[in-house]
Order: sequence, then structure tokens, then C-alpha cells
Amino acid sequence: MKPELLQKCFNDGSKFRASESFVRAWLHDALAWSPRKGTRASHKTPENWKELCDRAALRKAYIIKEHDIPPELYVNSDQTQFLYAPGDKMTWADTGAKQVELQGEDEKRAFTLMVSVSADGALLPFQAIYVGGTDRSCPAMSSPGYEEAMELGFIFEPSETKTYWSNQQRMRSFVDKILVPYYDKCKIALGLPLSQHSLWEIDVWAVHRSREFRDWMREKHPTIKFTYVPPGCTGVGQACDVGIQRPLKLSAKKSYHEDVVKEVMDHLKGGNCTYVPEKRVSVLRDRSVRWLVTAHRSLNRKELVKR
Repeated sequence: MKPELLQKCFNDGSKFRASESFVRAWLHDALAWSPRKGTRASHKTPENWKELCDRAALRKAYIIKEHDIPPELYVNSDQTQFLYAPGDKMTWADTGAKQVELQGEDEKRAFTLMVSVSADGALLPFQAIYVGGTDRSCPAMSSPGYEEAMELGFIFEPSETKTYWSNQQRMRSFVDKILVPYYDKCKIALGLPLSQHSLWEIDVWAVHRSREFRDWMREKHPTIKFTYVPPGCTGVGQACDVGIQRPLKLSAKKSYHEDVVKEVMDHLKGGNCTYVPEKRVSVLRDRSVRWLVTAHRSLNRKELVKR
């Protein structure tokens, strides 16, 4: 490279400028790079996934028939990692490369979100789990959208561990604070006794299928029958993952970008030409409340949930 080119004046008085189009052309021609999606070892669906899903469907059909469970009382739940700063997972890399590594892709700047839908098209309140030991690890009550989140029945909880993943206590909290109140409300609306059985479908994670959790469910909530999405079949057999998580994350990504654009415009209006994107977890955590409320509002439509 010749940095002196940046100071050279051309015949028309202009100076060299490394425009976006120039940089793109230089990366492509000089380095043989092109915009690429980051790659990682793909999740392999079992070869007999159709048989596994058919068995799971028959198991659910039997439970629904034997206990006369209406669509309102059949709930599917799915937990997902929710990034504070979602991007497009693109980078510049060698054209034709089979493996493309993204710097920072594995950074755990995220929280866990539990999303649940019923067979009749209802979107239940969200549970968000943040790494930390106290409520100070959760969004502040002054966060934009917090009041509406409380009205919708959201719960924001610390993991009380060194990770943001769900655990025994957080699963029990979800059942007691979101799932059971939803079931009871539906039973009353349908004129059914509180002893009416219901069905809950979740992923076959270690916490979910542990004897500790299953014994607790049978003791505390015997009317809730639960089944598991077959192992390795989330992409083809998990209703929330296929139909809800993707549009939800797209909505959240748009909300995040709205915050970034507003931040940039505020800096420019203030005469500050230097802008560094906000990366503090405490700030992004508070902003995430509005993202979740906006996503819930846009997805809470029966025609979308049942699709």
C-alpha cells in the first residue's frame, strides 16, 4: 500500500478517496475475497426423522384423545439464544472457501427466550432469562416497553448461574408463572373444570427430561401431560422453531437496527461525527424489552401462529 496516495492531488484538484465501491473492487481483485456467510458444522437431522416425528405425532394424538384435550390446552414451547446485537453473519473471505469463520460469533452476549404457542393460535407471554445472580441482571423497570411487557405477562429473571441458559428453577418458574395461569384461564373460558388435563410439548433437553423435573411436574402439576420433540428433529418437528422463532428474531433485528439508526442520527445532530455502536450489555439489555414487546405484538395473530 502507498499511503502517500491519500494526499496526492489530481489534475482536477481532487484527492484520492477509498470509496466503498473502490474497497469492494480492491478486495475482490487484489485479495480474491467476496462477501460470505459464516459457516459452522451443520446440525444433522437423523435419517429416520420422519419415523420419529410420526411416532411423536401418534403419541400426542393418543394423549389428546384419551384426555379430551381441546386445541387451547395444547401448548408447544421452545427456548432459544437471543443475541443482544444481531447481525447478518456476513464477512469478507476467500472466494469459494468452504469454511468461513466469524470473529466474535461465539461470544455469549445474549439471553435465553422461552416462546410458547397453543394449537388454537395463541401466543403466550415470553420468559427471558439473563445471566446473573440477582434481579439487577435483568432489564430495569425504566426500560422502554417495560410497563407493556408486564401487562402482557412477560417475566424477566436472572439465571442464578454463570450462564444464561434455563435450569430447574427457571423451568419451574415458567410453569408456575406462565403455563399454569394460561391453562387455568382457558379452562375457565371453556367452562371446563381445573382438573381438565392439558398437553405441553417441549424439546428433549437435559433439564427438560431430567428425573428431577419430571418428578416435580407429576407431583405439582399432575394434570399437565408433556411430550418431547424427537432428538435432533427441532428443525422439522418443533413448531415454534420452524414457524415462530424466525419471524420473531427478524422483528427483533429490525428493532435493534432502529435503535442503531436513531443513535447515529442523534450523534450527527449533536455535531459529533465520531460514532461507536453501543456495546454495553446493560444498555442493550434494557433496549431488548422494547424489541420483545414489538415482536410479541406483531406475532400475536392466530393466522400467523397456526400457519
